[in-house]
Amino acid sequence: MQIAQVSPWFSPHLGGVESHVMTLSAELASRGHEVTVVTARDNPASPPSEVIHGVRVVRVRSRAVLFRTPLAPRIKRVLRGLPADLIHAHSPPPLTSYYASVVARERRLPFVVTYHCDAELASPLGPLVEGFYRRSFGASTLRRADRVIVTTRTYAMTSRTVFRYNPLVVPNAVDDRRFRPDVDPSAFRQAHAVPRDRPVVLLVARIVPHKGIEHFVEAARYVRDAVFLVAGEGSSLAAMRALARSLEVSDRVRFLGRIPEEDLPHLYAACDVFVLPSVSRLEAFGIAALEAMATAKPVVVADIPGLREVIDDGREGLLAEPVNPQDLAEKIRRLLGDPALREEMGRRGREKVLSSFSIDRVTDRIEEIYAAVLASKSGQDTTRSGMRSPA
Repeated sequence: MQIAQVSPWFSPHLGGVESHVMTLSAELASRGHEVTVVTARDNPASPPSEVIHGVRVVRVRSRAVLFRTPLAPRIKRVLRGLPADLIHAHSPPPLTSYYASVVARERRLPFVVTYHCDAELASPLGPLVEGFYRRSFGASTLRRADRVIVTTRTYAMTSRTVFRYNPLVVPNAVDDRRFRPDVDPSAFRQAHAVPRDRPVVLLVARIVPHKGIEHFVEAARYVRDAVFLVAGEGSSLAAMRALARSLEVSDRVRFLGRIPEEDLPHLYAACDVFVLPSVSRLEAFGIAALEAMATAKPVVVADIPGLREVIDDGREGLLAEPVNPQDLAEKIRRLLGDPALREEMGRRGREKVLSSFSIDRVTDRIEEIYAAVLASKSGQDTTRSGMRSPA
């Protein structure tokens, strides 16, 4: 099958959607499909076309970036000339999926949309812009879709944007073959001067407002014997470094910057507890938490829609009150103080990934959806042809 995956941003851009599209596309390619990712080009140093993990990547120059959304109508031109049996778009950021829907309709190709989360704009005009998009471009995109996918039951039931389209729930996937309990963390700890006798609390995320990084930094005030590692980069990095200095925890809160993809398994293996303290519906799933669970690490995640579906509280990890650094710290202390509990939760987390979130299981489900929409579209086209034929 020739599959066009359309993503607003892609590697080397960091983010959960980008990670999901890469993992899924690489697995589809390994199964013999011809996969092309069409995306915006956010870095002039990135080549306009290349092959990554068996996946062809085509990057299109954007006219502008507005509210972190690429305005790249040339994506339509690329899709019009791309051999494809099916187009699968990912949103948000929006508009890219709209471009894909236009071409899918023109070419009468099956069209699938994965709606990863609701859009939120941190601006006084944000609600107005969100509402306009939802009623115009967003509605047009979803109406044209043969299938709409969401990653959690919460979004299927509560999102004003997608619930009326009867979305299918297919979780994001984690590559459990890369993220494993037997990865050796010693070289990573040595390279980053983390003492063997110090527990490590880890956060892997883009350093942006909705990730709740400030609550992670403040929690370090109440967990004095641990090293807090923050892996990632983003617009709030300087502010978070300043916050760590002002709280006098900069000696124990380390900002590692961007970690190369090949080093991520070793990073997760080096931690004792993983934390994801996000504060917004923009965090609809939490792939990083799954990567930690695949590595058999217990997790503490904010009790918000989407994230709370990743774990069962008290089984694979703990839910923490959002925007409450003291509660976050209490949950971290509870896990650090009980090695047996950490080991048991880590084991259960790995089991849950294998049973529900493994790349094999998720890709199987995606292939089933592709087959269904292809069969449905073929039947519709046959019916239409028959209607046009003379009696």
